[in-house]
Amino acid sequence: MRVGIDEAGKGPVLGPMVAAAVGVPDPDVLPDGVADSKRLAPERREALDAAIRDDDQIAVGVAAIEVERIDDPETDMNGLTVTGHADATAAILSADPSTAADEIGVLADACDTSEARFARRLSGAIDDAIASSEVGGHDLDVEARHGADDEDPIVAAASIVAKVERDARVAEIADAVGTDVGSGYPSDPTTRSFLERYVREHQRLPECARRSWQTSEDVLASVEQAGLGEY
Repeated sequence: MRVGIDEAGKGPVLGPMVAAAVGVPDPDVLPDGVADSKRLAPERREALDAAIRDDDQIAVGVAAIEVERIDDPETDMNGLTVTGHADATAAILSADPSTAADEIGVLADACDTSEARFARRLSGAIDDAIASSEVGGHDLDVEARHGADDEDPIVAAASIVAKVERDARVAEIADAVGTDVGSGYPSDPTTRSFLERYVREHQRLPECARRSWQTSEDVLASVEQAGLGEY
């Protein structure tokens, strides 16, 4: 089996980061048109995500890192990305105990300036995640490369699954608050407007916001300053 791993949502101010792992016996079983999710229109991503998930030859694992963990001062995004990648991979291996007999090649999109360091950390984290699931040992060959989501079709497939899952989580947030929240990224004017409006109305950040992000701090400060200007 070959496994590709990627994540979506490291940088947004709203919602979780989502990691996805895709496992295949051969890349040829992937649907035609698989590419880095950033290069695909939303409708095409969703169609490919459905095809990937519906194919019995393709294993999919997903792990979400929620806002509370992201805001924990004892964590950092590189470490949480390792955790997400490892948990998504373990979800695949745990779902099919027969993979313990396989030699498994794992390729992740490197989320560290050092590809080798990210691969070492990921290898250890996958071992720990598998051990905690009581599945047993696996023969893993873990590699990490920058740009793997653009070069390797299995990692690209994982990027599609992660992006579609992340978008679905943002849609759930919008449904819960009853308004458009945009993409959740700090550069999105709709996201910024939602945060400012929410803080003005409720005098606090929404539960979906990453409080440790500078954008959240800026919104709180700007709304407070605007309020002082009214007096």
